[in-house]
Order: sequence, then C-alpha cells, then structure tokens
Amino acid sequence: MRIHFHGAAHTVTGSQHLLEINGHRLLLDCGLYQGRRSDTYARNLNFAYDPRTVDAVILSHAHIDHAGNLPNLVKNGFNGPIHATHATVDLAGIMLADSGRIQESDAEWVNKKRTKRGDAPVEPLYTEADARHAVDLFRGVNYDEPFEVIPGVVARFVEAGHILGSASVSLQIEENGKKSHFWFSGDIGRYKLPLLRDPVLPENVDYLLMESTYGDKPHHDPAQAFDEFEQIVARTIKRGGKVIIPAFAVGRTQELVYNLNIMMFERDVPPVPVFVDSPLAVNASDIFRKHPECFDAETRKFVEEARHPALDFKMLTYTRSVEESKALNKRTDPMVVISASGMAEAGRILHHLRNNIEDPKNTVCIVSWQAPHTLGRRLADREKQIKIFGEPFNVKAEVATIGGLSAHAGQNLLVDYVSAVKKTVKKVFLVHGEEKPAMALTEKLKEKDIHEVYYPVLHSSVEI
Repeated sequence: MRIHFHGAAHTVTGSQHLLEINGHRLLLDCGLYQGRRSDTYARNLNFAYDPRTVDAVILSHAHIDHAGNLPNLVKNGFNGPIHATHATVDLAGIMLADSGRIQESDAEWVNKKRTKRGDAPVEPLYTEADARHAVDLFRGVNYDEPFEVIPGVVARFVEAGHILGSASVSLQIEENGKKSHFWFSGDIGRYKLPLLRDPVLPENVDYLLMESTYGDKPHHDPAQAFDEFEQIVARTIKRGGKVIIPAFAVGRTQELVYNLNIMMFERDVPPVPVFVDSPLAVNASDIFRKHPECFDAETRKFVEEARHPALDFKMLTYTRSVEESKALNKRTDPMVVISASGMAEAGRILHHLRNNIEDPKNTVCIVSWQAPHTLGRRLADREKQIKIFGEPFNVKAEVATIGGLSAHAGQNLLVDYVSAVKKTVKKVFLVHGEEKPAMALTEKLKEKDIHEVYYPVLHSSVEI
C-alpha cells in the first residue's frame, strides 16, 4: 500500500489523501484548499494525479475543506462511487451546490476586472451543475456498516463527533496475503459538545492518519466556553449593541443556536432577536432536523419533551432573502446575527461587518480557527484597520474570541486518540495541522513512548 498526501499537508485545509492498494486507487476526501486567493485557484484546479484513474472516494464529512473539490474531480473524469454517511450525503448536496454558485459568482466578479484590463476571462473552478453531477455519484452508508470499497478493502464509518454525519474511516486491508488495519480520523470532534454524539476512539490499528489542528492547545471544557459566550452576549446586549458572529453554516451555526436557546430559555441573558442569516445554514438546519439519529441522548430528550427544540425557539429567525438580510443592518436594537462564511471571506457576513465594525457598542465574536490571510484571522489578530470589499474600515467594535467552542479535538484528546492504539500502531501520520501544533503533538506523543510519528509534506508519498 502506498499513501500519497495531496492535501492538508503542512496546512489545515484541502484534505486529500490517495491510497494505492491491490492495483486500485482509493481517495480519502477531496477538499478545497483555502488560503491566499492568488494561490487557491491554480492549486484547486490542478490535481497531482489523473482523476480518471481513481476507483472510489470515501468522504469523512461535508465541510468544504474536505468535500469541496469533488465537483472538479468529477468534471475531470472521475466517475466512481463517493461513499459517505447518509447525513453527509444530504449535507454535501446543499453545500456543494452552494459552493458551485460561489465559484460562478467569484469568476463573474473577477472577469469584470479582467475585462477592464483587457485580460482573458477565467472559468469558474466548477459550476452548480458540476456540483449536481458529483452528488449523483454519492452512496449513503450507515455508521458501523462494513462495505467493500475496492478489492481487498472493507471500509466502515465510525462516529467522529465533529459535525452532523462526520465519520472516521476504518479500512480492513488484505494485500498480497497480508492483513492490516488502516484508520483515517477525518476531523475529530470533542466530548460533551452539544447536539452530537461523542467521537469514538480507534482500536487495534496498524496505521493511523489523523488530524492535528489543535496539537498545541488543550481546549477548555465546553461548559467554560459556553460561559464565555454567554458573558459576551450579555455585556453586548447591556450596552445596546449587536453581536456579529462569522460562523460556518454547518455545525458551528447549529451549535450556537442551541447555546443561545439555552441561555434565553434559562433567562441567563435577556431575550433578544437572534438571526441566522445564511441560506446555506437555513437549509443545513433543515437537514439537522432530518437526522436525529446523529444527536446525543441529551438533545434527543430535549426534542422529545419539546421543552426547547434543538434548532428552533421563539426569538430565532432564519432569514432567506437578500431583502431580509439588508434590513438587519438598518435596525439599531440589540440582537445576535450569525452569518457565513466562518472565516469572513465571502457571503452576507461581509455586509454585516461592513455596517457594524466601526460602532463600539457592537461585538464581533470569533468562534473558530481562522486560516492565515483571511479577514477572520485579521480580526482575531486584533488588527486596527481592515479592508472589506477593498474599502478600509477602523475596527472600533469589540472583538472577542472563544477558542473553546471549537468542534476540533484539543491536544489532550488527540494524545488520547493515539494512545488508544499505542500497543498496535506502527506509524502515525499527522495531517490537517500547521507545523507548530503538529510538532507540539509529536513531542507529547514521544512522552507517551510513541515515536513513529510523521508529518508528511505536500505531494509526498510513503510505502507501508
């Protein structure tokens, strides 16, 4: 077996790992690389292998940095099955269509400038129609249900606890008469997060390919992060301001809604209007309701008792139209606005930031990891002046960051994850992490007497 690391190597984006087994090719994830805009188009457009030679894809979850380049893969000749959990199939359907629309819109915007300069137009990376073609290849599989993905490889999805439908991937491999157990973590969630079940640790694994996003940071308890979020909302409301939250449409938005629901239900913060202003988040929340099998016992109990349903409550409004979104920026009353994108790089959140960033009554609340060179990272780094749509703005609003709300495992759980297979694991490959956290995690694992840990560079490969 040979592993090729074609994405999420030395970075936290663009997950893409190609396995060659028994003369067949299996791709684990096919995500979009996200970073400097000048770098992303060419990097996402061109594959380091021929998509026509890939026999099958396994998708760990629907986030765009793991699924977002599937339409381009299909556009370039891949026509095999794409295996995912049923919830991931449903989420990926709406997310890839949305991504296709964004690709078309971005190309149109760029081409207006190129036309003025006399440059040739660029094509979108892929279109909404391309996304639909990719979705046609999806095959839904239950958690813990074995299936043969390519000859000699039996796969199984295991709960990862990261977002709805997220899974780690167990591969039981037989090649040249030799059996081995390969495990791809996908994105590992956390214990005691609202809504979702806890991640399942690996067992009896020979080779472990795992994320390392927060390899240098133990997370606070989710309850502490909840308290921090509650204090931010309370003090902003008290001074008559708005809480503006850039949030990923899938996962983080639903978690925030759930937390705000509890705060207002229990009267810990005054009831104020809460708006989810992202068409994708609205559609994603509908899919959350469709898959209660992914909820933890506490959430199912809330829903069954109808005390306060997980994703709907009196003060909550899901805005769908552009007109409804624009109207929010004309209002001056205290409120909470949750809007995509999570790194504040595109979408309606840019308009909310543009209209609210220079008012000291308001708060911009950063609730997830922000990639370098994104507007979200510049805000998290407390830059005093930022640009939105090319226009400079002074940051006068409070900027608050809450790392403990992350849906990624912190250092302690990552160490526990590897330690669970310490007796059997031969090699550990760290991906989906920048160098500092990956090296910090490597050192922590050495302290546990786990030494065969590797941090592969982009497009490198290894025979195992």
